[in-house]
Formats: sequence, structure tokens, C-alpha cells
Amino acid sequence: MADNQQPILQKHNAQHPLVKMNRLHFWLLVALNIIFLLVGQAAAVILGRFYYEKGGNSKWMATVVQTAAFPLLFIPYLFISSPQTHSEGSNRPSITTVSVVYFVIGVLVAGDNMLYSTGLLYLSASTYSLICATQLVFSAVLSYFLNHQKFTALIMNSVVVLSLSASLLAVNEDSDRPSGVTKSKYVIGFLVTLAASAMYALLLSLMQLSFQKVLKKETFSVVLEMQIYTALVATAVSTAGLFASGEWKTLRGEMGSFTAGELAYVMTLVWTAIAWQICSVGVVGLVFVVSSLFSNVISTLSLAITPIASVMILHDKMNGVKIIAMLMAVWGFSTYIYQNYVDDLKASKAPSAVDDTPNESTSC
Repeated sequence: MADNQQPILQKHNAQHPLVKMNRLHFWLLVALNIIFLLVGQAAAVILGRFYYEKGGNSKWMATVVQTAAFPLLFIPYLFISSPQTHSEGSNRPSITTVSVVYFVIGVLVAGDNMLYSTGLLYLSASTYSLICATQLVFSAVLSYFLNHQKFTALIMNSVVVLSLSASLLAVNEDSDRPSGVTKSKYVIGFLVTLAASAMYALLLSLMQLSFQKVLKKETFSVVLEMQIYTALVATAVSTAGLFASGEWKTLRGEMGSFTAGELAYVMTLVWTAIAWQICSVGVVGLVFVVSSLFSNVISTLSLAITPIASVMILHDKMNGVKIIAMLMAVWGFSTYIYQNYVDDLKASKAPSAVDDTPNESTSC
């Protein structure tokens, strides 16, 4: 596990295209993916809660829109993808292997999206976002075992602080439950969101493992292929669930009773779908450029955006417990970012020492 000690900027092998980037271009690429993730996630959560508050009731429809806009990704894919060389073709896994990987991840994505949809139905947008911060706890552990991501004292601090932050919300008696949501449903919402966070962390680790062990051709076109085909599978599974559950029969009536109007109903679903797809590009992009753990940590940065935005737009309550939970979560996020800063600083001062480190990423 020698590569467990490598900083994030030096984790790629000599053939990886990012190795040829200078530091400025690397961080510009990282920043672009961070913006995609933060803006997309915050907008998607706010719109998802808006859908429920204005009369939407279909959990399956809320699940479908999380991946339904995947055809938009063909636009950048056509510009980014490059002709396949002979050497690349000989190293690519079989179509059957790739199909199995995409299918399994796609089914897991659909299940994870359903859990998130259920959690958002029973929780306010701000509480929902704060609970989602526990993704980092699960991701830190899974990344250590599956991806050989290092686990330092600062990362341990992030895990502990974020766990305590979620615990505060769990015991918060003055919770701002949405209208009509009982205490038992609030508990269900908390638990399914916690489960969704764990599954999300597993998905990120599986994606990174797929890039390293199965797909092997590490280009951004592969990132987009991963997102397109897994979203296709997830959309198909979610759509099947929509019809199997019978919720599709209520959609017309739901549109007519939507308090913001029928046009607002359609636009809410459309823009929710687009926002989730923007977020997904950022998530998978950061998995490719940095690591699954880093991608998950950046997701927690929405703690500083989504709860505040939900207070301003949806008039969520921000009581003392939630403020403390948010500050603790931001502290946990900050310690992890500082760890990456320290690693990056060491890498820039002693690049030769890192380059001489044996690459043992294939010995997992």
C-alpha cells in the first residue's frame, strides 16, 4: 500500500494524460468540475423540494428526473471524444465486461436515487443536505479499502466531526419537518437519506475502481461514457418503477393540481433533470481527475450553499442545532481540504521522491 501515501496530484501513472498538465491547468480543470458539482447539486435539491412543496407526490418521477437528461451529455462527448488508436483498442476490455459494469452501476444509481427522493420527500432541503454530508464518512472508509486512499489524522477528524454533525440532526427535537410529515416519517426520511449517502459513497469508489481496473483508458471521454450509459440504465430502471408502481396514472392529475401552475410543473421537472446532469458531470469528473473521496468531500461543500439557499428560497427554518451542525460539517470539510493542500505542497517540493515511488495501485 505504498501508493496510499501519494498526494492527489501524483496519484496517476506516467501514461495518464493529466500528468502532462501543468499545475494551473490541472487546478482549472478541478475548479470547473467543482463548479458543476456545487451549482448542479444545490439547484437540483432546491427544485426537488419545490416539486414536493407545490403538490408533487411521485417519488418515482422525482427519481426518473435525476438521470433522464443524460442525452445532453452527447453534446460534449462528440467534441471531446478522440479517434481510438490501435493500442487503445487492444487494451480495452470486452463489450460484455463493460456492459456488465455499466449495468450494475446503473442499477445501483437508480436505487440510490430512489432513496434520495424518499428522503427529500420527508425532510426539508437544509436538513436533507446536512445529512448528506455523512457521505464523506462512508467514502473515507470505502476509499481506504477499495481505492487505497490515504487515511490521515486530518481525514479522521473530518469523519468524526461529520458523524457528530449528523448525530445532532438525528436527536434534534425542534426539527423543521415539512407540512404533513409526521415524526415517524421524519425518522424514515433521516434513515433512508443516511442509507443513500452510504450507497453514494460506494458508487464513487466503484466508479474509481472501474476506471483503474476495468476501463483502463483514462480519458475524459471515458468519464462521459460512464455517465451516459449508467444514466441510461438508471433511467430505464426508474421508468419501469414508475409504471410498475402505478404512479404514472396520477401524473396528469398531479400536474393539474400543482399550485404553481402546469407550466411551472413541467419546467421544474425539466430543470431538475438538467441540474442533476450538470452535478453528475462534476462528480464523475472529480473521480477521474482526483479521487472518489475528493469528489465526495466537494459534495459536502454544498452545505454552505444549499441550506442557506433553502432558507432564502423555500423559507426553511435555521435553528441553533442546524447552525451548529452546519458549522461542524464545514469544519470537517475544511480539515480534509487542508490535508490535500499539505499533500500538494509536499509533492511540489519533492517531485522526484514521489516519482520514484513504486506504483502498487494494481496490487489491491
